[in-house]
Amino acid sequence: MPHDGHEHEAGHVHNHGDGQPHRHPFQRDHDADPASPYEVLERAIRELLIEKGVLTAEEISAQVDLMDSRSPALGAKVVARAWVDPDYKARLLADTRSALAELGIDIGTLADFRTVENTPKVHNAVVCTLCSCYPKMLLGIPPAWYKSLAYRSRMVVDPRGVLREFGLELPDDVEVRVHDSTADLRYLVLPMRPEGTEGWTEEQLAEIVTRDCMIGTAVPEVGRKRPDVMS
Repeated sequence: MPHDGHEHEAGHVHNHGDGQPHRHPFQRDHDADPASPYEVLERAIRELLIEKGVLTAEEISAQVDLMDSRSPALGAKVVARAWVDPDYKARLLADTRSALAELGIDIGTLADFRTVENTPKVHNAVVCTLCSCYPKMLLGIPPAWYKSLAYRSRMVVDPRGVLREFGLELPDDVEVRVHDSTADLRYLVLPMRPEGTEGWTEEQLAEIVTRDCMIGTAVPEVGRKRPDVMS
């Protein structure tokens, strides 16, 4: 069950409830692993829904195709809008579902979706300790490292160490909050707008918002664009 504000001995807050390539120990071929119990359960439920006539294979396939068509560019659009429109940012933080709907983004039947904001004193990161719950409707397919046991287990006990392996070194006075996604709850990290972007358009801003920035394992940088952005 989700729970917020749970303090860990590591000195961070663990809340239950980009795509630049990185070299770190979590980069591995997740698909080569045996199916997890959750994946086996998902397949069984899918087959049962088809057998009982609740959904057809075509309907399920269409939904899978829809999710596969999503990419970090969608989440980057949301972040960029929040950077340039303070009123939209306030709505995004207060009611993420409604704010996403304003941009034509439907999160379906997901019970809860929350946006957590990075500040000069707080840095947020997202994990799913139980399996690989991830905001696919906003960021597309999760990276292999996000689903790895190494990331899922270590992020909640040594977040600074994990972030350091991603190349992100945070000052000691910055609090790290780790948010644990569940089947009913997803998170979007709203990174801080970097200096040197004054006067940029939304489109220019969105180009520097990478997938990892919205997971919390990176921060936006001027001059570093998402891999899907044409130079």
